Amino acid sequence: MAELKDLLQSADWKKEKHVPVIEASDILKKGDAAKISVMVGREIPHPNTTEHHIRWIEVYFLADGEKFPCQAGRCEFTAHGESAQGPNTSTVFTNPEMTISLKTEKSGTIMASSYCNIHGLWSGSQRLEVK
Repeated sequence: MAELKDLLQSADWKKEKHVPVIEASDILKKGDAAKISVMVGREIPHPNTTEHHIRWIEVYFLADGEKFPCQAGRCEFTAHGESAQGPNTSTVFTNPEMTISLKTEKSGTIMASSYCNIHGLWSGSQRLEVK
């Protein structure tokens, strides 16, 4: 039986268009909020068509010493060019990117996951130090 953890894919985002790329400061001053942006297709644009698109991105934070991460945000992308006239006939397309603000008193790891309707689940992470 397959387990979800075995289905998460990761790679170098400079070579793979499905990896969620996290943009955030590596160091956060205690009491400040971290601005975290996540996008898919930073170096190699991901297709955004009715047939092939990123459905969602989720962001988690795992504080040092904690067993489980907390979900910091989720964004669903629902405009992929579909319309009543057929696939890719609309002029509305959603770019797979999101930005959230997060406050934490502990250092830890920012984790992001994304879902491509054809190529499955992808993950990326970045360390955040709180000083």
